[in-house]
Amino acid sequence: MDRRDLMAMMGFSQSLRAAEQHRIDLPKARTEGTVSLERTLLLRRSVRQYSRATVTLAEAAQLLWAAQGVTGRGGYRTAPSAGALYPLETFLCAGRVDALPPGVYKYRHGSHDLIRLAEGDLRSRLASAALGQAWVREAPLTIALAAVFRRITGRYQQRGVRYAWMEAGHAAQNVMLQAVALGLGGVPVGAFDDGAVQKILRMTAEEEPLYLIPVGRP
Repeated sequence: MDRRDLMAMMGFSQSLRAAEQHRIDLPKARTEGTVSLERTLLLRRSVRQYSRATVTLAEAAQLLWAAQGVTGRGGYRTAPSAGALYPLETFLCAGRVDALPPGVYKYRHGSHDLIRLAEGDLRSRLASAALGQAWVREAPLTIALAAVFRRITGRYQQRGVRYAWMEAGHAAQNVMLQAVALGLGGVPVGAFDDGAVQKILRMTAEEEPLYLIPVGRP
């Protein structure tokens, strides 16, 4: 092992320890509900106006699980992925979530928990990055989906980019239907400044934002 490898391992270990210090356990996701799939499909609409009511941590956890939660052995998730390569990463911009301080968080699907990346209510900044769309500022939370394209283009070349976008669509629809089942509403947002969103949500250079999904109580 040369010096560069050793330094890389030390850096990774330090990053891991720092992340664990900011870890937040999430309530276990439910796998049974009281609203049928057919009902959620019927009621799903793009909701852009929200009450001042908060969203519970359990509801936020359920939405995150619906987006990219693990559903079986082998790490299979709630949304299909070409070659089971899973290029997506999931972020949460929280403003009014019970028992969760305002801030930016990254969802870890394997352990079903959050890592805090930034403190403070950044919803207004995120709304500005989304070309001034007020619902991003007014929703209690926004779920963001990003892609690490190299995970999928290594096998599928340029077509892998298309597969990643398709996967983001699957995940976004999962969030929308789960929101309906929880008595919430949301709207998928695709118009935003990529670089600004990347910076606000503390994404890495290889995590490219694809979707913002504000969610709240209609």
